[in-house]
Amino acid sequence: MSKIYDDKRNTPPQQAELRRMIGNERFAPYASKWLTRQRHYAQGSVRAVNQVLNSLVFPALASRRMHSFTSTVVEDFIMSMDERSVGLASQQNAFDILRKILLDARRRGGIVEDPISGVIPPEYIPRKITIPTVDEINALKEVGSAELGVIINLMSGSGLRNGEAYAANTERMVADDVYRITEQIDGVSRKPARLKHRKHGEFRETPMPESVRDSLLRFVKDHGVDANGYLLRTQRSPHWAHTTLQYQWGAAKKRAGITKPLTAYSLRHFFASNCLCSGIPVTDVAEWMGHKDINMTFKIYRHLMPASIGRAAKLLNKGL
Repeated sequence: MSKIYDDKRNTPPQQAELRRMIGNERFAPYASKWLTRQRHYAQGSVRAVNQVLNSLVFPALASRRMHSFTSTVVEDFIMSMDERSVGLASQQNAFDILRKILLDARRRGGIVEDPISGVIPPEYIPRKITIPTVDEINALKEVGSAELGVIINLMSGSGLRNGEAYAANTERMVADDVYRITEQIDGVSRKPARLKHRKHGEFRETPMPESVRDSLLRFVKDHGVDANGYLLRTQRSPHWAHTTLQYQWGAAKKRAGITKPLTAYSLRHFFASNCLCSGIPVTDVAEWMGHKDINMTFKIYRHLMPASIGRAAKLLNKGL
């Protein structure tokens, strides 16, 4: 308490007034302004955050003043999501967004004490993933369009997200075995956008197996590219959208006779499993897939990693 008193006494009047204004602001408008300041967020991320705020956070906290947030308020919010039967994955997303907003307000002086201190966050345990077999992937490519084949090869062979695969471009083949991912196509607006978890101008690189490279070059030879080097377009748009992929994926699954609950994202799971079962370190896999948190990579794919203790014992024995 003495520290709080000293801070108030030693804070310049103008700064104290700013803190008071922030503290008196209600959560909904503060959260909206916070989101506009997140210039590093891609368009899809902004839409996702808005959806979580509007559906999960605002109904419970929209009118609360920022200075009134405490750990008890946050814990009550988590319990309210339990009462509303909100799934753990959605609970974790909502808590993460709320935490970022509250810590921003505390950093700016609107909240005196840490409202997250001592709070146990919701823990989402990823459910078992569904991984397509090589035969299923080949069957989908055989019955699907040439454009869908590009998507399938980039996602299963190089680990791209769907929006990154929409942006397939000959300029990204920076070496015979390296594909540089510099952008994605927003699946709603059909416009180029920055990568997830990256700032403008940032990129990541991923392995490009020979089969992936050959498939891209074959597509270019047969179908060409547009003026900017992009491979994929539709009759009415210069870029693919999520609806394009959903339609073509569903049609290909039906023609291939695949009833297993596979989504296009399952192709990324195939890439990860192929890497990890080949002994490639999970740190490399997380980087290639563009994961922000390696812990999530580990949680999802840990069961695919070869037993390491026995392998280590054999390797160490060679040096003894």
